[in-house]
Amino acid sequence: MRVENLLLAILLMAGVTYLIRVLPLVLIRREIKNRTVRSFLYYVPYVTLSVMTFPAMLSATSTTLSALAALAVAVVLGLRGCKLPVVAGAACLAVLLVEFLPL
Repeated sequence: MRVENLLLAILLMAGVTYLIRVLPLVLIRREIKNRTVRSFLYYVPYVTLSVMTFPAMLSATSTTLSALAALAVAVVLGLRGCKLPVVAGAACLAVLLVEFLPL
């Protein structure tokens, strides 16, 4: 790839990223009062993180069974209100135990 094309690609990506961040600030000047829109915007970061994490989690282990075991443990502990280090450690332990089971 030539240097000019690489520079053009970087500038184009920077421009798109800048526009995505600036347009809401320019177009929306008042507080959003619509409950539906506020609720949607509240959950966007959680959904985005979930969508990026879930597929990677299922393919991070050597077997799908150990990934599903870790997912089940993490969901149960997360819903019970455990802190993140506890949930992550228990999920890792679940993977370790399932990986060493003779199946």
